[in-house]
Amino acid sequence: MRSTRPVRRIGRLLMATTATAAAGAVTALSLAAPPAAAAPARTTEARPGDACTAADLGTRHPYIRTTEVSPTITHFKGWYVTEGTTGQQTVSTDTTTVITVSVGLDDTIETSFATEALSNVKATVGLDVKLEYTSTSKESNSVTWNLTQPGYYGFYKGTKKVTGTYGSLNCNRAQQDDGSWALEWTEGSGSGSFTTFTTLEEGAVRCQDSVPADSIMARAQALLDCGSAAARADHPAGEVAPTVRQKQESPAPRPAPADGTSAPRSTASASTARTALDCSTEAYKIAVPGKPLSWGAPLLADDGVRLRPSSIFSAHLDNWRLCDVTERNGVIEASLWNWGNGGCATVAEQNASTERAVLMTVPCAEDDLQRFYIYRDVPGSSKIGVQNKYTGSMMGYDRYADGEFIRQYSSGRQDGSGTFDLAGV
Repeated sequence: MRSTRPVRRIGRLLMATTATAAAGAVTALSLAAPPAAAAPARTTEARPGDACTAADLGTRHPYIRTTEVSPTITHFKGWYVTEGTTGQQTVSTDTTTVITVSVGLDDTIETSFATEALSNVKATVGLDVKLEYTSTSKESNSVTWNLTQPGYYGFYKGTKKVTGTYGSLNCNRAQQDDGSWALEWTEGSGSGSFTTFTTLEEGAVRCQDSVPADSIMARAQALLDCGSAAARADHPAGEVAPTVRQKQESPAPRPAPADGTSAPRSTASASTARTALDCSTEAYKIAVPGKPLSWGAPLLADDGVRLRPSSIFSAHLDNWRLCDVTERNGVIEASLWNWGNGGCATVAEQNASTERAVLMTVPCAEDDLQRFYIYRDVPGSSKIGVQNKYTGSMMGYDRYADGEFIRQYSSGRQDGSGTFDLAGV
């Protein structure tokens, strides 16, 4: 049986009906809708504590926490040139290191969040890094170079590997030192590490060449292992067997996924047993602010949550209860239980990594795909943004129309169509 025991604090969390509501309303209006001239133009990426607006409640942005740039050799071959064999040489090198562009679990870079994260990396490090899915293993291993002196050469391809960590910013209300409220970018759900790289360079270098320290060429020269007996020995013209150092620094490349994609691995239980939830007695509509359409749950299991008009014929499919509510750092986490069909809102596991995946309802279970973060406007306003806990994506819709699906967007909807109104029924 489903428990609907009252959760009295939900009303306190979501409704601003205190003895000072009249005074708070004046403050809320001034904070929620500042004059256009007061809004600073954003010329850099959002940072924690920066101001945001109610239209940003349904959006999400990455910010770069740390970066590291390291010259890396991706292809290498030792080559000996004797008198009479100088001139242009074309050498097929061996793969030494494979670098694959990735953001968190996403190494397909098909979502706006991943693309924005890499764009922020580019701005942060000041290098022209790859902004799409690719790998150094896709590059040709052939190096052509004009050699004017005999000697022991390292033919190489290399790049600057850029790695680091990122966080996720969401717009949410925050109480100020003077007791007033404002909307700020705060750290939300979703963080991880990224990898990308610059354009590959190629060339040939000898032990006796003078090269810039900590450069790609210097890394290639180090692979020659110039102090070793193998490097000092005379060789016939052509390929030289790899030195001990070259063997040590040539790890096996990471195998690519068979289908070229990478999806998050769900840690949720596979059990489909109905879970008893501690739900609020209050019911809510999740509506488009100032307009009649709101989230309507489906009657058919294979259909999704859509924008629908609310009427006496809605059969409570437009009514939602917040269940198993917790709050952390001013952000509510809850399951969204539908009064009409008895299911919980979710993103289907097979679509968890899919941009624009449709929001569904299924039997309630202990599953992070069925948990949502709710970001709120300042007190006095019922505007919210909704984020899936597992995927990190924000809920929104492509266009305002009867029957339009509610979908997930990795960065939310930048036109404000991911901001909803949580209105008590």
